[in-house]
Amino acid sequence: MIDRLERARQSGRKIWALLFVLLALFCVIFFAARGRFQATASTSTVGTILAPFEMASSFVGQQIQSISANLWEIATVHEQNKMLKNEVEQLRQQNTTAAEYAAENERLRELLSYKQGAHQFDLLAARVIGRDTALWTSMIVIDRGAKDGVRENMPVVTGKGLVGHVTEVDPVSSKVQLILDARSSVGTLVQRAESRVTGILTGTMDNPYMPQMINIPRNADVEDGDAVVTSGFGGIYPKGIAVGRVASQHSDDSGLLKVAVIETAVDFQRLEDVAIITASREAPPEPIQPQPLSPGAEAAAQISAAQTKAAAP
Repeated sequence: MIDRLERARQSGRKIWALLFVLLALFCVIFFAARGRFQATASTSTVGTILAPFEMASSFVGQQIQSISANLWEIATVHEQNKMLKNEVEQLRQQNTTAAEYAAENERLRELLSYKQGAHQFDLLAARVIGRDTALWTSMIVIDRGAKDGVRENMPVVTGKGLVGHVTEVDPVSSKVQLILDARSSVGTLVQRAESRVTGILTGTMDNPYMPQMINIPRNADVEDGDAVVTSGFGGIYPKGIAVGRVASQHSDDSGLLKVAVIETAVDFQRLEDVAIITASREAPPEPIQPQPLSPGAEAAAQISAAQTKAAAP
């Protein structure tokens, strides 16, 4: 019973509040046209009473409008930010691709320049497609094979110098033994006109990227910084291909010869594009002429030859 009375009272209060609001709205509408009616004391009273409500309503409307504008601006900024991120990512990818193309063009331009200068060679461009992890400084795999006319023992170079030679040929790929390999053997000579000292270039396990030029006489005219090129001896590498420069020298274990440590012309850690010498029109190196004998030595040699001929059956 008490709950019913309480609900009835609350309903009555709501009804009176609604009637009051309707009455206030009626008064506002009735006295809105100032040009037709003269403001009365009752009108001023009603306006005074309703002023706080109007101010509150206006403030709430402004806040709602401001919040709506802010929400729209936030949504717009979020969408723009998402679009900008996508554009930045696309530009980053394009920049990476452009840098890669620029580096490749630089390497190919270097090979083209070498090809234009080395008229005695027929060159076939190739790309490094693999390395054996166990033989990182010894072997590479290139994307040219028997279908491209590649054969074993063909020299491999870059625009800067000697790389190695082909050891295995498959239909579409080949393996190249680098001059850094300890099993490699390249006939070399010091290019300086006053020296022309010859030796053999071979790799070493102690310093994989710095091969050694061995079999150099202890008193030979070799200086640090001398350019080293292929000598042409050995039947694989043509003469005159750049190998590197002398970085340092030391005596070998016997003490009778010395060893020159070579800084290679090719950066093998950044090797990506190479060229295969498929043909060489260079004349083979002249054979080493024996020193002329003195008259006594020449007579002894003739007597020895005659005795050998007489003893022969």
